[in-house]
Amino acid sequence: MRIPLACLVSVLLAVGPALAQTTASPAPGGNPIIKNKYTADPAAMVQGGTVYLYTGHDEAPAPQERYVMHEWLCFSSTDMVNWTEHPVPLKVSDFTWAKDDAWASQVIARNGKFYWYAAVEHGSVPGKAIGVAVADNPAGPFKDARGSALITNAMTESKISWDDIDPTVIIDKKGQAYLFWGNTICRYAKLKANMTELDGPIQTVTGLPRFTEAPWVHEHNGWYYLSFATEFPEKIAYAMSRSLDGPWEYKGLLNEIAGNSNTNHQAIIDFKGKSYFIYHNGGINTAGSSYRRSVCIDYLNYNKDGTLKRVQMTTEGVQPAK
Repeated sequence: MRIPLACLVSVLLAVGPALAQTTASPAPGGNPIIKNKYTADPAAMVQGGTVYLYTGHDEAPAPQERYVMHEWLCFSSTDMVNWTEHPVPLKVSDFTWAKDDAWASQVIARNGKFYWYAAVEHGSVPGKAIGVAVADNPAGPFKDARGSALITNAMTESKISWDDIDPTVIIDKKGQAYLFWGNTICRYAKLKANMTELDGPIQTVTGLPRFTEAPWVHEHNGWYYLSFATEFPEKIAYAMSRSLDGPWEYKGLLNEIAGNSNTNHQAIIDFKGKSYFIYHNGGINTAGSSYRRSVCIDYLNYNKDGTLKRVQMTTEGVQPAK
C-alpha cells in the first residue's frame, strides 16, 4: 500500500516533537551515562546496594567557552547503568557567604548523616573556598553545616587564587577523617569527628610530580591510593601509600586525556564485587566541550602487587552490576 506524500508529511509533522522529546530523555547504557544534561566533576558514594553519584552541572550555552555552574546534581543506581535523577540537592545559593561557581565536590557518610564538601567562589574573601553542607538523606536536601567556609584562600599561601578547590574526604579505619584538596599544590588536613572543623594544621602532600588538581583518595586491600589530574590538558596519575599521612610513592598514569575535554576529574569506588573509574569527557554530540562535560564510567582493575592497570575509556561503558 502506498501512502500519499501529503499524508506522510502530515504524520511526520505531528510526531516530530514527540520523537525529539524521546531522544532528549536519559538513555541507559553506554558512555556518557547521563545524556539529557551536562554533568562534570563526578563523585560517588556507595550506601548498601545503591550508588549515589554527585556531579557539577555545566550550563554554558553553546558556543560560549567558559564555566557556567550554579548547582550540583544527584543520581542513584543499583546497577551502575540505569540512573535515577533526584531533585537538585544543593546550590551555590545555599551557602549564603558564597558568590558562584559550583565546582568539584564529594559526599561522605558519618554517624547517620551525609556531609558534602564543595568548592565555590567566596563572596567576600578573594579566591575559591571550600564549604561543607549536611543532610539526613544521601539525596538531600543539603544545608550549610557551618554558615561559613571551611577552607578559604586566606588560610593557604599560593601564587593563584583558585588553589583551594576539588575537595576529597576519606575516613581511615581508626575513624580519623582527612580532607585533601588543591590546584598546583595538593594539601590535606585532619577533620574533627563533627566533620565541620579542621583538627590540626594544613599540610602539603609531597611525591606527586606535576600535580594539577582533582585529588581523589580511596582504599583497597590495605593500600591508600591518591589519584590526581596532571599536566594540561589533563591526564590522571596516581600514587600509593600505607598511610594517609604518606609518604606517597608515585606510580604513573592511570588514564589518558578524556576526549574533547581539557579537564579530567575522577571518582573511584568498589561496588558489588567490581571496581569502577568514574570520570568526565566532552563527548555529547553536538555541543560537548571542555565547558559542557559529561560523566562516563569504565572498569578499574588492579595488578597482583596492588598497582593499578591503565583505564580503558570506552563508548560501551560497563555492564549492569549484579
